[in-house]
This record gives sequence, structure tokens and C-alpha cells, in this order.
Amino acid sequence: MKRRLFMGAILGVSLISPLTAHAHGPTPQKVDESVTVSAPPDKVWAIVKDFGGVGKWDSQFTAVTFKNDKDQGQERTLTLKSGKKIVEGLDFIDENAKQIGWRRVDDDVTALPVSSYNVKLTVTPDGSGSKITWDGRFYRGDTGNEPPDNLNDAAAVSAMTTMIKTGLGNLKDYIGKNVK
Repeated sequence: MKRRLFMGAILGVSLISPLTAHAHGPTPQKVDESVTVSAPPDKVWAIVKDFGGVGKWDSQFTAVTFKNDKDQGQERTLTLKSGKKIVEGLDFIDENAKQIGWRRVDDDVTALPVSSYNVKLTVTPDGSGSKITWDGRFYRGDTGNEPPDNLNDAAAVSAMTTMIKTGLGNLKDYIGKNVK
């Protein structure tokens, strides 16, 4: 009798569980893109590792302000063509791996429809040139269970893909014009 009651309880819970599975928050999203350039890794790395220098090569931003605070670390504020701003904080620079990582500090979803992100750029040898890989991990702009279309997963992936691909294209163009 106890066994039947126990099995009935298990069956009841298993029937209810799938109905509530959709009621969780957002899932992490990712965008990984790369480009190759005909410049040696050391020269490419010298450009990429300059956290405050993104304004030199990425025309998505009309202005970049940089601050280096001994307590808060390095932050940059990127002003988009729309006038909206994104604030990012440096997480690490790994000279040996030729890798730099940063995260979004603010959550202005009107500037970019993601609630947070962590990204890294890596420079590796590729034949006689270099491969630059930009990996992004993020959440949609609205982390509730039923986000509006402009703040859902698809909007976040689209915006991050555009930002990363455009940034890589701008970096490739800059290297092509300025690195010999």
C-alpha cells in the first residue's frame, strides 16, 4: 500500500513538472565570431590589448572615455551613434595567451538589448597572419519570463552579433591600413 502511494506521488510530480519547466528565467546566450588579418600576432595584440584605445579602430562609437581607478579598475564609456552609452569594465589582460576580457558594467537596455555581458578577444597565429576571435556571453535585455520582442533572446543575439561582427570588421580594416 505504501509503495503504491509512493509511486502515485512520484507519477503525480512527474506529470506536473513539465508544465512548470518553461517558467524559468533567461538562458545564457553566446556569439563567437572571428576574422583573419595579414599582420603578425604581436602587432595585432598591441592594438587589441589597449582597453582604452577601442575608439581608434571601432567606428561604432562616436566617443570613448577611459578611466583608470586604482580601487575600481579600468572602465570605458562607449558612446554610440544614437547618443546612448555603454559602460564596460576590464576583467583581465593575459599577455601570454594574447587575450583580453571585459564585462558590461551598466544595464541600459535602450543602448543594447542585453542585461549583462562578458566578452573576450583572443589573438592567435594563423599562417603568416593572425586570427582574432571575439567571444561574447550574455543575457537578454528583459530577464523576466515573458520579455517584449525588443528585449528577448533573439533581439539580444542579433544586437550582440551585429556589435561583434562590426567591431571585428572595423578592427580588420584598421589593421589593414595601419599595420605593416
